[in-house]
Amino acid sequence: MRDRATRLRVTRTQILAFRRSVQALDARLPRGAASLRRAAWLGLQDSMPRAALLSLHARVTGTQPAAWEGPSLVQIWGPRYSTYVVDARDAPAFTLGRLPDTGPTRRVAESLADRLAQVLGDTRMLQRDAARALGEPPNRLRYATLTGRVRIRWDGAREPTMWMAPPPGIGPGAARLELARRYLHVLGPASPSAFAAWAGIPPVAGAAAFEALGAARVPVDTPVGDGWMLASDEPAFRRAADAPAPARLLPSGDAYFLLDGAERELLVPRADRRELLWTSRVWPGALLVEGEICGTWRRAQHTVRIDAWGRPSRVVRDAVEAEAAALPLPGLDRAIDVVWNA
Repeated sequence: MRDRATRLRVTRTQILAFRRSVQALDARLPRGAASLRRAAWLGLQDSMPRAALLSLHARVTGTQPAAWEGPSLVQIWGPRYSTYVVDARDAPAFTLGRLPDTGPTRRVAESLADRLAQVLGDTRMLQRDAARALGEPPNRLRYATLTGRVRIRWDGAREPTMWMAPPPGIGPGAARLELARRYLHVLGPASPSAFAAWAGIPPVAGAAAFEALGAARVPVDTPVGDGWMLASDEPAFRRAADAPAPARLLPSGDAYFLLDGAERELLVPRADRRELLWTSRVWPGALLVEGEICGTWRRAQHTVRIDAWGRPSRVVRDAVEAEAAALPLPGLDRAIDVVWNA
């Protein structure tokens, strides 16, 4: 363990530049399955219809409207039981990685998964129909996802469809360790409590996962307190930052700003602006311009409304409007209109 005098001290600028680089928000990745997996390394939240698609678009060149349901990707109930799109190979980390070691939640999850397997067999069924067959409230079926054996498909308009997957080839401990590793790689430096809050697991489980990383993590001093990062990521923090992208439209729940507590202060220093981004109801999207969040956005059909924090230049407006025009939204019968509130 390094003492405080030898710890790496990182600035806000370094942290945000690292996170943007890891998440491919400075420069889009080339089209392909490998890029989809990297873009979904910490999962793509999809609780707002087609948010995962827009998160992919922000990171991968040539994203098409059906990219979210490509052959390499699956939908699950992930952290905090929200709908997520992840690479099929990575599903155990986001599901089994949240299964408690003992206790009633684990027993409920395993019992529900076993009963669902008897009802579903090799078929697919609407969530409400499966719940009716089991005599359970529909939302209670989400606990079964903790076993890693449940997959879903939700298109944003109807009830999700459910089916069973083969049991994961790893155990809960290994899956939780992988989830912690992914969290630190994408949102590090971070604390065990921040990881636990993001994953929706008890703080003691988050602390145990960080401890289990051992020498793979190193302590770091950040502007918002002590944190940890992966040792393998230290060179990336030390090198010069890439040039930020002119503009990105990040959807509600995007991994870049799916943060709590002091991490929000780091990303958006002004308290009045944090209240505009992390609202008490459904979050808007985040407007990312040249590496900084400088506004929010919402969409209704073909209209994208931008609430900018300040007076954007013509160059910024052009970059944002180009991003909006390129959104790979299905079913629109006309071009996107951008309305500015600034």
